[in-house]
Amino acid sequence: MAGSQKNKNQEYLDYVNRTSPKSPMLKNMLLAFLFGGLICVIGQAFGDLYKNVFHMDIENSKTAVSITMVFLGALLTGLDIYPKIAKYAGAGTIVPITGFANSIASPAMEFKREGLVTGMSAKMFVVAGPVLVYGITSSIVVGIIYYLYKILIGG
Repeated sequence: MAGSQKNKNQEYLDYVNRTSPKSPMLKNMLLAFLFGGLICVIGQAFGDLYKNVFHMDIENSKTAVSITMVFLGALLTGLDIYPKIAKYAGAGTIVPITGFANSIASPAMEFKREGLVTGMSAKMFVVAGPVLVYGITSSIVVGIIYYLYKILIGG
């Protein structure tokens, strides 16, 4: 009986492999690389603008670039432009900071009709929440380890 179930599972897997469309992996990787790189180039252009035109120091220009890129990611999501870019560019739009802004703005927009508190505010961090929790938690752990290292080893 177990053998016949194994054969059925294998037949199903064979069927899925035959009928599933093949993913154009090289094209997808190239588009992700190009669009991810383009987003980073735009961020660098803003950094240069803030340093050279507005005469900000390095730290303030980095902060301004982060704020600008999050704003642009959320704005383009709100205008339904970012999802269209992401459909074409794939993973290239996920990794940069604009992808993080999109992951917060998209659920907020999707659930806004359910109300400000129970809809938009509650669902805003559905996707980004785990990233924030684990990111903050791991940074605290690394900070504690670094602090203990400095105390114990001295340096």
